[in-house]
Formats: sequence, C-alpha cells, structure tokens
Amino acid sequence: MSLERQVRLKLAGKRDAEQEKEAMEWIESVLGEKLFNRGESYEDVLRDGQVLCRLMNKIQPGAVAKINKSGGQFKMMENINLFQQALKSYGVADLDVFQTVDLYEKKDIAQVTTTLFALGRTTYRHPEWQGPYLGPRPAEENKRDFSEEQLRAGEGIIGLQAGQNKGASQAGQSLGATRKILLGK
Repeated sequence: MSLERQVRLKLAGKRDAEQEKEAMEWIESVLGEKLFNRGESYEDVLRDGQVLCRLMNKIQPGAVAKINKSGGQFKMMENINLFQQALKSYGVADLDVFQTVDLYEKKDIAQVTTTLFALGRTTYRHPEWQGPYLGPRPAEENKRDFSEEQLRAGEGIIGLQAGQNKGASQAGQSLGATRKILLGK
C-alpha cells in the first residue's frame, strides 16, 4: 500500500459522521435552506467556499464583502480564505481554523468540521447572535475571592505537585524484561 493511500485512510478515519451531520444541520438551520442532498457529499457542498461565506455573513452581516460565484479554482480558494479571515476577526482561535487545502483538496475534512464547531462555540460569546448554536457552551470565568485567612491557611499545605506522593512507589512492579547493559562489546 502506498504512503499516500495510507495517509488518506488515516485522515478518513478521523472523520466523525455524527459531527458532520450535526454541522450540516446547523449550517442549514442558520441559512434557512436545504443544502445537503443525498447525492452530494458534505465536503463537495462546502468545497467552493460559497456556503461558508454565506454562513459567516448570516452570523456577522458584512463579514465577507464579496463572495466569488464563478472564476475557477483560484476564486473558489479565495472564498475559503475570506471565510478564514472572517472567522479570525469574529474571534475563532487561529489554531482552530483549517488550512485552505484541507477543504479545497479534501486533505483533512475532519479539521473543517472542527473549525465549524469552533465557530459554533464562538457564537455563544456574541450576545447579538440569537442562535441556533453548534456545540457546547464554552466555560466562563469562575473568579473566586479568598480572605487573607484562607490564603494564609493554604501556604502551609504542600501539594502533590511539590514532590510528595503519599508513600506510593513502584516497588514490586516488574513490567516486561529488565534492562540489560552490555559492557565491553
């Protein structure tokens, strides 16, 4: 089996059909239209970037100024880049954003789905967006106020990160073969 085929199989194994279905339903719900037919695959519907740009404009009006509807490969990849820029300006973390080739060349569709879920989570942080939402609500800050007495009481406690392990040891464990050191050979 060629290396390229092994890589393709590994990437295909990362895909989660349930998450893709949830992302498709969310996109259709936001746009208010049926986009995904049984004949066309998830990645083929998203591939030219038009649906993604329209999605971003629904979530944040004017986020993508011009959506290319024709013009070949370069224009379609430009749509994807415009979507990615809009994501970042909306607040999606750079590390959550897929690379253009992940979608256009179908290299890593699982990463595209991850990006859509990151966008869905980010919408929770924008009160102007009234839904629908995708994915779980992100955790909010849980600020705590401690009294001086509580802070002083905590200074006398040595945490387990400080090297204390409450007497636990690996004595008596022998997993696998012992290490052999050969000298003089």
